[in-house]
Amino acid sequence: MSHNLLKGKRGIIFGALDENSIAWKTAERVHEEGGTFVLTNAPVAMRMGQIKDLAEKTGSQIIPADATSVEDLENLIEQSMEILGGKIDFVLHSIGMSVNLRKGNHYTSQNYDWTQKGTDVSAMSFHKVMQTLYQKDAMNEWGSIVALTYMASQRVFPDYNDMADNKAMLESIARSFGYFFGRDKKVRVNTISQSPTPTTAGSGVKGFDGFISYADKMSPLGNATALDCANYTITMFSDLTRKVTLQNLFHDGGFSNMGVSDDVMETFTRDK
Repeated sequence: MSHNLLKGKRGIIFGALDENSIAWKTAERVHEEGGTFVLTNAPVAMRMGQIKDLAEKTGSQIIPADATSVEDLENLIEQSMEILGGKIDFVLHSIGMSVNLRKGNHYTSQNYDWTQKGTDVSAMSFHKVMQTLYQKDAMNEWGSIVALTYMASQRVFPDYNDMADNKAMLESIARSFGYFFGRDKKVRVNTISQSPTPTTAGSGVKGFDGFISYADKMSPLGNATALDCANYTITMFSDLTRKVTLQNLFHDGGFSNMGVSDDVMETFTRDK
């Protein structure tokens, strides 16, 4: 159902890989709400995913860019403004990667070159994206920048590994850069802390299926899906949330404020 919330708005969406990804669902919803955008992903991710299908479906162009390369980002932003016919109104940063996690290195036994790579992709890239947008004065006033994060940035989830540190840094960058973007350009910057979601990135975490069902039993409203997250992101891109900035917004069915739920307690008392 469309409300034309993003009619006439232009944006850049990072990280759409396949139809399970939050960025993909967000792109579909932005299109339905009347927004236009450029899709971008790392060249290697583009070979793996089906981003061309999404571009066709939404009438969008794809610009490959390595989000850790300032040169690539400068090119991406210049080309995007050319293609879209003006400055940018919204940006979604939906990028995260841990080589340690992918290769099975425990948190207590990291390969620090891999750690650095993960930090660069998952967190520093957000600073680079914003710095490039800021220096090029590429955002319209009252524009909105959103990055996706996860609650492991603030609490311990043992198997989330060094991604937890990356997300903590990502959230800090959102606040710090968000201050300058708000003060100088009237642009808002927020992070959305989403429920565990079965995406390509998420399902790389050990014991992920068990964790999804635990979070679902813990949350009074159950887990938020990728589509739910896309809908929330749309509201953050719209003019309805103009004064929301520097926030880490929990979108998790209530999980973040729970201590324990009846459903979870039942599991432990059943055998007594």
